[in-house]
Amino acid sequence: MYWWALEKNAKLRWFTLNYNNMKHIISLLIIGLFLNSCDTKKETSFNDPENWKKRTINYSLSDSLESGTTYLSVYSQIYSMTEHRTHNLTATISMRNMNRFDTAFIQKAEYYNTKGELIRTYFNKPIFIAPLETVEIVINQVDKDGGSGANFIFEWKIKQNLNEPFFESVMISTSGQQGISFTTQGRKIN
Repeated sequence: MYWWALEKNAKLRWFTLNYNNMKHIISLLIIGLFLNSCDTKKETSFNDPENWKKRTINYSLSDSLESGTTYLSVYSQIYSMTEHRTHNLTATISMRNMNRFDTAFIQKAEYYNTKGELIRTYFNKPIFIAPLETVEIVINQVDKDGGSGANFIFEWKIKQNLNEPFFESVMISTSGQQGISFTTQGRKIN
């Protein structure tokens, strides 16, 4: 009987040891999750001032360059089932230079919400886009500031008789086993 009690105590000690280890592991996991969720910094869209600073040109552009303005529709959200339920999207805004040998210049990139209110200006000094290069702005899925009718206005300059810069937005979202993706293209406006 004494032997059985020792064996039983050994099993109890083993269970206690494992239970205590599990308790510590679970406590550490809970603390880690709590610390991760306490981050109050709002995740905003990709706007790296250093990237724009590296691309900024420090001289005035020639008056002989052709000027233009392009409008690009962007969807931060779309409606799902009713007008009261929305689905958030990530948007990749591409600014493309379609010229093989000449640089394009983008003077300004402004982001507006559904009401037509300026949300942010990504840059307002001319930047360059090298031949056949693409420069991107990313609107994060959690950034709902633009709403369902957001848009960009781009002001640009190129040499005479060159291809205009091409502006395109790719919106995407994946949730569970569903995925949504579509594109919009810029239109030159006066």
